[in-house]
Amino acid sequence: MTVPTLPGLEPVPTPAAPPRPGSRAARMALPRSVDVLKEIAAEYGVCVRPLAMRRTDLNTGLTEVIDLPCGATREDKCGPCAKKNRRLRQAQIREGWHRDDEPLPPPEPATEEQKALILLRGHLEFSRDEASRASQWDQVEDLDDAIREVEEAITAEGLRGRVAPPHTTGDDGQGDEDNGRRRKRSTRRRQDAPDLPRRKVERRTVGKTYTAPDGTTYRPSMWLTLTLDSYGPVRPDGTPLNPDRYDYRRAAWDAVHFPRLLDRFWQNLRRCEGWNVQYAGCVEPQRRLAPHAHFAIRGTIPRDVLRTVAAATYHQVWWPAMDVQRYTLDRLPVWDEQASAWVDPDTHAPLTTWTEALDAIDADPDAEPVHVVRFGAQVDARGVMPGTEDAERTIRYVTKYITKHTGDVHKATTDRQRRHLDRLWQELQITPCTDRCANWLLYGIQPKRAHAKLKPGRCKGKVHQRDTLGIGGRRILISRDWSGKTLSDHKHDVRAWVRALLGVSVGLEGVDDQGATVEPVRYAWELARPDDPDIGPMAHRLLRAIGERARWRSELLAAKDRAAQLPDPASTTGTDGTTGEKL
Repeated sequence: MTVPTLPGLEPVPTPAAPPRPGSRAARMALPRSVDVLKEIAAEYGVCVRPLAMRRTDLNTGLTEVIDLPCGATREDKCGPCAKKNRRLRQAQIREGWHRDDEPLPPPEPATEEQKALILLRGHLEFSRDEASRASQWDQVEDLDDAIREVEEAITAEGLRGRVAPPHTTGDDGQGDEDNGRRRKRSTRRRQDAPDLPRRKVERRTVGKTYTAPDGTTYRPSMWLTLTLDSYGPVRPDGTPLNPDRYDYRRAAWDAVHFPRLLDRFWQNLRRCEGWNVQYAGCVEPQRRLAPHAHFAIRGTIPRDVLRTVAAATYHQVWWPAMDVQRYTLDRLPVWDEQASAWVDPDTHAPLTTWTEALDAIDADPDAEPVHVVRFGAQVDARGVMPGTEDAERTIRYVTKYITKHTGDVHKATTDRQRRHLDRLWQELQITPCTDRCANWLLYGIQPKRAHAKLKPGRCKGKVHQRDTLGIGGRRILISRDWSGKTLSDHKHDVRAWVRALLGVSVGLEGVDDQGATVEPVRYAWELARPDDPDIGPMAHRLLRAIGERARWRSELLAAKDRAAQLPDPASTTGTDGTTGEKL
């Protein structure tokens, strides 16, 4: 029996004695040099898993090995590269969010040479049509060769796109059992969805400008969050109150088709508002593991309009019915080599083909989509003023989790959360992701272009993986006219800014300041083998990169100090010695 201790007389814990010098405990308490090396590499932004590339000078034959960053976007692979990608995305969102001008200029007028080539292409098309009507197939073949040459000249002259589709198509992946015919579905809106006004979309991407009573003008923008519908009541930790009544099947289907629903939303919003609304955002899972999206919107839109468009937006999935799972993982269909089809393991009867299943839907006048995806009632929207701390905080929030796997955003710390994750993942494993998914065999349907290598329940699609939680597509969604630049263009802007700050006027070798090639290719690149004798140990390569990056940082900081000490070119000095205001 233990005697209870009186309150206030608890024994004071004595601090642990330091380990004996020279003992194993003392040695294990010392930091590892390898860990310190990786920590310093991350501090200086050095890639911890660089790619050894062999560069060969085609003029002199000189070969050298250059370490290039791996370019990973996940922290679990390479923290420095992931953080660099996150900063680049933040710069991209920041540059396009509060623009007051159009990011892309209109196309330049066509030159006389370009017009002449298009006219020549028209003459050849006319001659080919006459030869085809007269069944002069030898002339048709010669004219096809001439048309290809003219189209190559049109591309070389600087025209974008293809002037007309080709007359003869090779095996471009469309010659399947559907014979390339496109199935038409009714575009009539569902009766359970509210109607939306439709306006002609103007060719503008900037929002409305407001004027204050004092005459100042400002152009605010917005931040928007869209979520999916509820599948049952949940606890604060995201787990369902009643797992047996939680609709895991609908949650899995909604997660797989969430990107299509977002596309429909922006299409409906642009038609409803009447201008080309631009957005930049990220898709992340909620605590309940259902995907939701955060978007920065250029310009302002009434909140009532956003809620109405979200309520009226839906996406219909016209796939074969999947009410009953006919096969399990321990009893699967088998492949018949002679019939080149999947058959029942007992009766050896061929399963329904994809074309037959879709034909049955077309023949049924009362057919309904197998699934309809909708947004939930929660639509969060608020205004954000440019140049404020709120704008910077929102950008950091939008890009908060883009360096993590989807499954790592919310860690499962309790058994209840782990069981919720397992049940959702098990449902995703048997949910078809595309019309070619092997999971269709579980429901007695052969997928499109079925072959013998299909493994039902083991589809390699990203939506079936435990780390993605059904979010298998791109997590960063940026509209085309957001900043008028690609991610490579923003990388080039960063390099140009550093070169200008350091006073380096020479661009990259073979590339000018606009990224255009100015001389023939001089170098040949190939991936070096790890066992090549001139590939040093990884520790040597990291130490060399850290030393180089430390020198760059010192030079950059010195250049910033020199630029800060220079007089401001935007200010003017009068004859009386006073300094004018910034223009």
